[in-house]
Amino acid sequence: MTIQKRSREQIVERVAQDIKAGSYVNLGIGLPTKVAKYLNPEHEIILHSENGVLGFGALSSSEQADEDLINAGKELISMWGGGSFMHSADSFDIMRGGHLDICILGAFQVAVNGDLANWHSGSVDAVPAVGGAMDLAVGARQVYVCMEHMTKNNQPKIVQELTYLLTGAKCVNRIYTDLCIIELKENQAFVTEMIEGLSFEELQQKTGCILIDATPKTAIVL
Repeated sequence: MTIQKRSREQIVERVAQDIKAGSYVNLGIGLPTKVAKYLNPEHEIILHSENGVLGFGALSSSEQADEDLINAGKELISMWGGGSFMHSADSFDIMRGGHLDICILGAFQVAVNGDLANWHSGSVDAVPAVGGAMDLAVGARQVYVCMEHMTKNNQPKIVQELTYLLTGAKCVNRIYTDLCIIELKENQAFVTEMIEGLSFEELQQKTGCILIDATPKTAIVL
């Protein structure tokens, strides 16, 4: 059977399905910001952005863009009724003070113990500093990572130990990739979902740490 990996859009759509109604959520810069357009408005999920915005949503195609309304990734957004703007110090208090239920981040690597690496420096176009990711990693109650399972050079991004610069120690709870979903608990990696057509053995070969098969055995996983 031909393996059809999840696209980047499908990864974030799958993440959105697991966010509980009424949650306060920060979407990190890059791929995670795309989660916003797949959230159900009826669930009243409150989005926070580190540049000082609370209570916003993705800009719909029918809305007229206001160039003054952006998220931390400089993407245009729309404000909900009751949404608010705040000073950067207040925004970071939300991030650091344990007020976020979930933050969703991208990553270069995640270690089996939950260590996160999602910034680098040195190359010409490199991100110059860790930014707010460090605050989010330690401040949110749950940290979800969404990313491709392997690098463009076919190296695993889920590893035994990080080789990239550390963003946060033992902070990642769940990983969503184009191949699977992994729960990290007690220094172990439990596979709870795999794409159709991929065997557990094949997934293990593409992963840099030992995996534990926790997928349902009575139904085909998507």
